[in-house]
Amino acid sequence: MSYGVRIEVWGPYASFNRPEMKVERVSYDTLTPSAARGILEAIYWKPEMRWLVDRIHVLAPVRFTHIRRNEIDQLIAVRNIESAIRGSPVRLGIDVEDHRQQRAAMILRDVRYGIEAHVEIIDRTTIDGRELEHPEAKHLEAFKRRARRGQFFHHPYLGCREFPASFRLLENGEEFPPAPEELRGNRDLGFILWDLVFSDDPQGRVIESHRGRRVRVEPRFFHARMVDGVITVPPLDETRG
Repeated sequence: MSYGVRIEVWGPYASFNRPEMKVERVSYDTLTPSAARGILEAIYWKPEMRWLVDRIHVLAPVRFTHIRRNEIDQLIAVRNIESAIRGSPVRLGIDVEDHRQQRAAMILRDVRYGIEAHVEIIDRTTIDGRELEHPEAKHLEAFKRRARRGQFFHHPYLGCREFPASFRLLENGEEFPPAPEELRGNRDLGFILWDLVFSDDPQGRVIESHRGRRVRVEPRFFHARMVDGVITVPPLDETRG
């Protein structure tokens, strides 16, 4: 991992919701790779790069708690978003008072994780067509500067925006703290969400973060095994839909 980073993140609560639980929210036992990527992107991200998570270290015992949360019972219609992108006058808001509902959630508490990840370059060319040399190093140094100062584009969160994450950068060979004794050994965590994969599709949804392109969104999963508190994240070609 030539261009990698190591950060420690923690917070009082976290929820990495299982997609198969449609009514009540139930968290996975641990941080997912997609949530880890979101934390890294909150600190530093550019369109020509992407973060790939290599390993997740579980540094605190897995503890659950139950809460009730206010949610809304509908989403903004995709066709309205598409109309707004085309410039048509469309009301995109939702009246919270008319659509509020309470749902139970089983979430994690007192969490702490270590994230190992590296930079992958999507586009190495500049605006004038020149190819950059070692752009990974540039992005890595920019990330480290921001992480040292505690800077971010938006506050990192642990699965849901109401659960903010604190973070710190590990440098100069510093290791993550050891896993709790109860997490030692091998543990099968079942299938966990790896990430969402976007591919061009003329009949797909318009995704604003993909510059208005029509894309197909496919969730990918992997069979997670935790060994002494460490989960090794496989590459995309070893995941399944």
